Amino acid sequence: MAPNRRQLLLGTAGAALLATSAGAAPQAVAAPAGFPDYRYRRLALVKSKLRYNPTGELIFPTIRGTRDRISGALAAYYLYYAPHDAPGGICLAYANTLDEEFTEYAGNPIITRSWPGEYTVSHVSSPHAMWNDDVKRMYLYFHGENTVTRLASSADGIHFSYEKEVLSTRLLPAGTTETSYARVFRHDLPSRNARYVMVFMLNNTTNRRDIGWGWSANARDWTFSQTPLIRHQDVGAVNVGGPHLLFRNNSVYVVYNTDIGSGGNILITEVGLDFSKRNHLGVFHDSLSGAPDNGRSAAPSFGTYQGREYMIYEAGDRLSGNIAIAQAI
Repeated sequence: MAPNRRQLLLGTAGAALLATSAGAAPQAVAAPAGFPDYRYRRLALVKSKLRYNPTGELIFPTIRGTRDRISGALAAYYLYYAPHDAPGGICLAYANTLDEEFTEYAGNPIITRSWPGEYTVSHVSSPHAMWNDDVKRMYLYFHGENTVTRLASSADGIHFSYEKEVLSTRLLPAGTTETSYARVFRHDLPSRNARYVMVFMLNNTTNRRDIGWGWSANARDWTFSQTPLIRHQDVGAVNVGGPHLLFRNNSVYVVYNTDIGSGGNILITEVGLDFSKRNHLGVFHDSLSGAPDNGRSAAPSFGTYQGREYMIYEAGDRLSGNIAIAQAI
């Protein structure tokens, strides 16, 4: 049976994203496997209005709904994001509906590059938030330095307690230089006694980035594959990163971005329910040549709102980017 292009099943439970009419041109390339195309609608944040904006660039968005999760929340939706370059800082914005500009949290950054008694680093960045139903807390994964991915948790999504390091270069083969930009999803892998999957960017001494992966029973303690899930050379890129899982057609897919020199687009690979496939399907989202993408779309996150499908992503050059929202067409 042909898949219904309007039924996107997502690995980001409770996510919902904003769309408004911005009159932008539609994307030209159809996504494989029955996934929709996406049209740029608007920026989620206006950088000139932000109180905390130390480097002029925003990356790696994640949106989570607070309803039936967080009592007394600031609003119905929380958006986590960060600058990358030093000092970085994990930031929060919020909105009561998904048809308005997000409001910056007055106490940003909610996590800084120094956590007394735990770490002091040059920067922290790449927040990925996941509501963990098993413990009824928001789990927030973030990197700092690029060699370490860390976990903090919170009952209210704002005030976090440090948990532990969950990933570092020492857990991967010799010569690994970066393990960062991780996202975690609820997905059963019975053969590995796992209930969660992590995907992340890894780099080594060749300075060519791939996608790595790992699995966990509790989203805290992890085992990592010693070989990449997706290798840059297998998809004709110099670097790949910003991975995200999608669930559809009784299968699992990874979407991820390439470096701007390799096209600056978001690609898609089917890995299957047990992650044994490597079916590279090509371009998932073709970046706009003009604003806001300027030839690069990256680090996508997904959700639905009132039955419509949305993608929120990092738009533009890595060191000058912003957060954009696109709607399925």
